[in-house]
Amino acid sequence: MSLDQLLNPNTPPRRYVITGGPSAGKEAVFTDLAARGIPHTEGEPAREIYRKHRDRLGRHLQVGDRRAYSRDVLEAFVAEYCGHTSGLRFYNRGIPDGYGWDAFFGLGPYPELEQASRVYRYDAVFILDALDDFNSADDDVWAKEREIRRVHELIIQGYYDAGYRPIFVPADDAGRRVDFICAQLPVPAA
Repeated sequence: MSLDQLLNPNTPPRRYVITGGPSAGKEAVFTDLAARGIPHTEGEPAREIYRKHRDRLGRHLQVGDRRAYSRDVLEAFVAEYCGHTSGLRFYNRGIPDGYGWDAFFGLGPYPELEQASRVYRYDAVFILDALDDFNSADDDVWAKEREIRRVHELIIQGYYDAGYRPIFVPADDAGRRVDFICAQLPVPAA
């Protein structure tokens, strides 16, 4: 099945996650998807929710704030998943990302996350290898280099623990990464 066939809105839903730790280059990849007219998550819901929590608290989130944040992100991811009913869509992070982020902050899985990971399944998961440099125009980025690597590893482990076999996308410019992703799309069963 070609990409054009997968883009047909009259086909069953096909859900593909693009994820990775901080500095993986997700924003550039999603900008490229948008330029190509390929359906995808608008913005980054987890980052937007983080900003709302930070603004409400007047500070960056601390460990004690993480569970409420995680639940809000899960709710947004489930809503996006359920709102997609036909054709192809790329998701900016997926439900199992919660395992990695929660583990980074010393939190174990909670029942709602485990249930959602079993019920709402993606067709494939693409993990962007980290880029060599990391710059952010906003102050959401708090991670040091070793923390960036650790979050990335925990996100990968979360997908394995949820039963996925991620496809790793090499560090490259966004256009070549999108080409690689599109060439790796699993063919739906007939």
